[in-house]
Amino acid sequence: MNELKPIIKSTTVVAIVHNGQVAIGADGQATMNNTVAKSNVKKIRKLHDGKIVTGFAGSTADAFTLLDRFDEKLNAYRGNMKRAAIELAKDWRTDRYLRKLEAMLICADAQEVLIISGTGDVLEPDNGVATIGSGSMYAQAAALALKKHAPHMSAEEIVRESLHIAADICIYTNHNLIIETVKAN
Repeated sequence: MNELKPIIKSTTVVAIVHNGQVAIGADGQATMNNTVAKSNVKKIRKLHDGKIVTGFAGSTADAFTLLDRFDEKLNAYRGNMKRAAIELAKDWRTDRYLRKLEAMLICADAQEVLIISGTGDVLEPDNGVATIGSGSMYAQAAALALKKHAPHMSAEEIVRESLHIAADICIYTNHNLIIETVKAN
């Protein structure tokens, strides 16, 4: 860890496909090394006239750069989320400038959820649960358990509870949540 350059982190994003619904949410905490820098960061963004919702973890400035590029790809490919994600991942992996960006994205439309990483990966989770960030494994475990053992819950309720569970465990995650559902066209 470089003491001269503070490391800024933004954490825990969860997206789920459940009972015909898609929801995505994130906590609001950003940390600088071991200090809370801000507690109400908005890590969820609507794109393409609200038909696609994204969440980010990692460096906030880097994530905004990637969100702008993803929005450009969505417009270029007429809202085809998977194609836009693949094209962004290709650029991210091969472009000298983008390759240095430290962030990850989750994107969701009314049917599916994808994770986009800087290593060129576009992942569609088998179980309909996608998580990124420092508290992602806690949130993922909670979401999988709730999806399996509380099928009566809505996708939004599962996202909310999973984030609260992660916030109770992960010091880089707080209880200031923003959750969005993706409406079917």
